[in-house]
Amino acid sequence: MSASEEVKFSLKVVINKEQNKVLFAEVDSNFADVLISFMTLPLGTIVRLLVNHFGDEAPTIGSLNTLYQGLSNLESSHFWTDTGKQILLNARNSFAFLCQKLKLNLDDSEPTKYFACGGGQWCTAVVMNRDDLKCKCGTLFNREKIPKSSKIQTASNNGGVFTKETATFLITDDLQVVPNFAGVCIQILNNLGIRDKKELEERTVPVGLKEIMELLKASLFSRTPLTDVIIHKSQMVSTNIVISQLPQITEDSTTKKMILKAIIRKSTNKVLLAQAYEDFIDFLFSLLTIPLGRVVCLLGSNTCLGGVDNLYRSITNLDTERYLNTKDLKSALLKPQLPPEYLSKNQIFSHTEVMTKPIYGSNMNFVDLNSKSGYVKGPAMFMVTDDLVVTPSSAISSLSLITDLKIPFSDVEELQFEIGMEEALNILKASLMSTSALTDGLKPISKRQVKQEK
Repeated sequence: MSASEEVKFSLKVVINKEQNKVLFAEVDSNFADVLISFMTLPLGTIVRLLVNHFGDEAPTIGSLNTLYQGLSNLESSHFWTDTGKQILLNARNSFAFLCQKLKLNLDDSEPTKYFACGGGQWCTAVVMNRDDLKCKCGTLFNREKIPKSSKIQTASNNGGVFTKETATFLITDDLQVVPNFAGVCIQILNNLGIRDKKELEERTVPVGLKEIMELLKASLFSRTPLTDVIIHKSQMVSTNIVISQLPQITEDSTTKKMILKAIIRKSTNKVLLAQAYEDFIDFLFSLLTIPLGRVVCLLGSNTCLGGVDNLYRSITNLDTERYLNTKDLKSALLKPQLPPEYLSKNQIFSHTEVMTKPIYGSNMNFVDLNSKSGYVKGPAMFMVTDDLVVTPSSAISSLSLITDLKIPFSDVEELQFEIGMEEALNILKASLMSTSALTDGLKPISKRQVKQEK
């Protein structure tokens, strides 16, 4: 049994006996920290964790599972560097240094390591996570170096990880995290229509790795995650996709645009497949690297993912001075940055990278293995299915797909779309909820096609 499997939390839970429903749970900072850490997990990491834990019974997160599997199946020769594919499949957590301090850390990614050139003090080059590469001077990067602690990391040594060690909280069934006050408790009961304590039952529930993984899953798919995990009563969210209420987007002439050529079935307005250049493929693969909290931020707290939006809003509402470990943590959690080497020149969202940490006792120059050139080699054309499986472009394969679906050619047309920030956000949101991410993501803009090619 691993150390993580032995970890147990003790939750005091209040249940509505008649409805057999969890109303709220009282938790300490250790449990609250684990719950908040969900916001730091990249989307690809969440897919991988759920597949590894649940196996064949793993849930399908929209089109992200097929996007991840398609990336896994794509030959490494399509990427600019030999590490390009792997850093996408195993996206690093920019909060890894903090998550290692959690009582139970779900993220199985390796912590970032720093290796300096072994050529001596005259060479100051440093790379991350690779001790098998040679420096330009011909010497291996084989001297592991220790980075200095950031302000956030140093402050966390005072106790607790994201929240103060002495803090306690109430967590509602839909993952609202609020201060543990009697008045707040009464307000929750009043809001739920509870008038008599006889309707309530108090339980002390042990929660370990199994339950935390169930909670991660339920937070994405259910409006009642605590009830699902503690009483095993599932209430899945609707899968009807409505792309609306996205943040106001201001684009100018300098905003990046990508071209997508979509093969559409005219009778159903459904995308059968699409062709795109490497910049759009970079965009799709980069979705797997975005932390969950960043996704909620991009979509204006309107992801439609179970209790995720409530958890994000709870962090927004928490008193920084009283409950969070440092002043910098709230903004960092609400708008997580990408780790170093994860920004692509083809990025369309306004991501930023965590600054590379200084190294103890040295003035090192970091070598960027990605070089901001993007992940996928170009110029090149790729095929993308409606559920975001990426493969090399092939006219014969495209024709075979349409033929296999027994769709008459007269019912097929090609439309060309310009994909900017607004369209990218639509596709991101659809990818979270739908196995037809292109069809649902392009619906709001289908009337604004650039041109139709015959």
